[in-house]
Amino acid sequence: MPNTILEADAISVTRSDTPILSNVSLSVPTEARMLVQGPSGAGKTTLFNVLGLLDRPTSGTLEILGSEAGSLAERERARLRRNTIGFIFQEFQLVADLTAWENAALPQEHAGSRDEEWLTTLFAELDIQGLADQYPATLSGGEKQRVAIARALANKPAIVLADEPTGQLDPETADRVLELLFDLQKTTDTALLTISHDRRLRSRFHDVVLLENGTTVTAAGDTKSETEPAK
Repeated sequence: MPNTILEADAISVTRSDTPILSNVSLSVPTEARMLVQGPSGAGKTTLFNVLGLLDRPTSGTLEILGSEAGSLAERERARLRRNTIGFIFQEFQLVADLTAWENAALPQEHAGSRDEEWLTTLFAELDIQGLADQYPATLSGGEKQRVAIARALANKPAIVLADEPTGQLDPETADRVLELLFDLQKTTDTALLTISHDRRLRSRFHDVVLLENGTTVTAAGDTKSETEPAK
């Protein structure tokens, strides 16, 4: 696997003549643990969508495992997204009429390759074996997020993108979910890029990128020396 999983260079996004992102660049190496932060309206969700190949930038380049995603047709982008990226969403986005197991297996279903053994391992590592046959409506927030983590890792992606993964959780549950995610990251050698407004998370990540008004204002590995983003 290449040393760099994802490389974004001068990414800009404009919507209705309004700039949302402006010349954002970042590099995500193998096994990275990166946090992107910034105040509301800084462009974090737009960046998440661009990096996850859910949206195209207005300008700039995005390479994932050496493939320049901007030059790919939609079908090729979808294949690259499915095979390379795992997603964790703030609102969990579990399918209501599918069991926890069926939700976690969705990426494998879309890829056309089922790995029951790997799913069993994920459920054991996340301590949700007993929830496999339950539906989302019966699960707590922390349980839903653990199922969402299993789903994100189902296809053994090169990188996991997490959008406010602790935003719906109380502090104690959030800490537990983060620890589980970090432990699984070590096991799978997966790069992790998390987008969050929660400043308490900074000490838990190796690298922190700060956004303000749609552009990068700081990128540093030493979280203790970073400048706080504007409120």
